[in-house]
Amino acid sequence: MSGEWRVKSYQDLVVWQKSMELVERVYRMTKAFPKEEVYGLSSQIRRAVVSIPSNIAEGQARRTTADFLNFLSIAQGSRAEVETQTLIAQRLGYVTSGQISEILLLLEEISKMLNSLRVKLRTTTNH
Repeated sequence: MSGEWRVKSYQDLVVWQKSMELVERVYRMTKAFPKEEVYGLSSQIRRAVVSIPSNIAEGQARRTTADFLNFLSIAQGSRAEVETQTLIAQRLGYVTSGQISEILLLLEEISKMLNSLRVKLRTTTNH
């Protein structure tokens, strides 16, 4: 991989940091879900949200840009999953409008950052 964009650690990536913030927010949000959702929507959204920073970290730790791009794509898929599940929680009345707007804004920001990083990686490796 090119050294131009390479960071020392995935923890240096702002998109990973924002994803970790999202994990905290989603865990706090799902804490208030009805008890019958513990093994349903709550569990599913928690698994999906943890997948975002996990895939960013694993991808950055891989040796090739192609691997990193693949893991960023998986992270983007998990981000869309969290967005959908958050909207389901809203429809079911499990979240407040304040919670939903904060999470949706953060999801949008993460999406843009993932896309930008993917473009930068492709550009850097095509030179």
